[in-house]
Amino acid sequence: MRAVHVGSEVFPFSRSGGLGDVLAALPAVQARLGVDVTVVSPWYASLAGTPREVWRGDVFGVGAVRVGELREGGVRFLFVGLAEFDRPGLYHPDDVERFCAFGRAVLPVLQALNVRPDLLHGHDWQAGLPLAHAHLSGWRTAFTIHNLQYQGRWNLAEARGWTGLPDWAFGPEGVEFFGDLNLMKAGLVFADHVTTVSPTYAREITTPQYGEGLDGLLVRLTLEGRLSGILNGLDQERWDPRTDPDIHPYVGAEGKAANGDVLRAEFGLDDAPILGVVSRLAEQKGMDLLIEALPDLVADWNVVVLGGGDPLLTAALTGWAQNPRVAFVGGLNEGLAHRIYAGADAFAMPSRFEPCGLSQMIAMRYGTLPVVRETGGLVDTVPHDVGFRFAGETPGDLAAACREARFAFDDRTEWRARVERGMALDFSWESPARHYLALYERLTGISAESPAARR
Repeated sequence: MRAVHVGSEVFPFSRSGGLGDVLAALPAVQARLGVDVTVVSPWYASLAGTPREVWRGDVFGVGAVRVGELREGGVRFLFVGLAEFDRPGLYHPDDVERFCAFGRAVLPVLQALNVRPDLLHGHDWQAGLPLAHAHLSGWRTAFTIHNLQYQGRWNLAEARGWTGLPDWAFGPEGVEFFGDLNLMKAGLVFADHVTTVSPTYAREITTPQYGEGLDGLLVRLTLEGRLSGILNGLDQERWDPRTDPDIHPYVGAEGKAANGDVLRAEFGLDDAPILGVVSRLAEQKGMDLLIEALPDLVADWNVVVLGGGDPLLTAALTGWAQNPRVAFVGGLNEGLAHRIYAGADAFAMPSRFEPCGLSQMIAMRYGTLPVVRETGGLVDTVPHDVGFRFAGETPGDLAAACREARFAFDDRTEWRARVERGMALDFSWESPARHYLALYERLTGISAESPAARR
């Protein structure tokens, strides 16, 4: 089986969130199962790593293209270099035009390098256009929705010439969406099968509340048997409290106390239990609910927040950091994220919707109990006898769940039992990878695994 993944980021070379983690971990496990795996993503100016240039040429409708290659963990990574990506950072306001150029370059690059996969697997809207071109070229395709809210929309009259698609593709049954080009819809329409990153989210997005205007199409895909949910895994080598170099390593519940002491010393916190948050600062993540609940939360908890995003939420948390029980660090900080997961006692995720979520899995692996809203992948991963779940969407609902967690914390026997159950859960990529390979096999008719992997 030869598979090509296409996405906008891949850890550790480029990353802004969970998509980059998935495109690092899933292909690596597939490679161990005997699949010939290639990952294609943009060659950003800020790329971490130095690819070896393997091709340079002109692509019709795109212009000059160069391609770099790195190999790691049995996976071949190809980075497509375009003028549109020669600037700092990953994402910008003109991303629809930029990723249309990337999307048009993907197939010609693969053909120039004699890479003809049995299946092309696109991830999120940035991969919608290359998936459409692959389907129109007769390739078998799968498409994964990581977050339906972000769709890659632009006025169709302006964007039409960016795509290289035939005229018939621009109708309501194609990539048109209320007068816009919609690259997420391109992936949905042209994929042989669509997955999303948890079974609950796959059901939720067929409703008007979560369907982001595409629920009618997603209902149709469900009825046709072309939409399913496969829960994401967790890179358990990268996130392992026994070997994590950013913390005081520990096994079981005993070692957490030293990491809590480190976090208290770092931020000058008192001896109240610590509620951690590592999140993008956005309303989707319920960070406004967290901020409004802080007057109640600080009565029971020290609250440590790491994240960047919305300027208004950032300003509000900066103001709250004057409170001795609140610590806030803006932006991304990998080392601090590890220290929060290890040092906090509980972990808040009040998301309005959560396609899958990795933070709650990491928290449980580190013995930090999640307080989560009942939505998406949080439902599928946080058992009632480990974490604390709430159904509402108000600051009071979050505060009540955190109060429940605080009462449980005082019963050290119950708390320890919850911690041990959480740390024993298996969130490895092995099971999700095999589910994807079974899907690939069904779509292509080709054995997905090597004979050695089947034994």
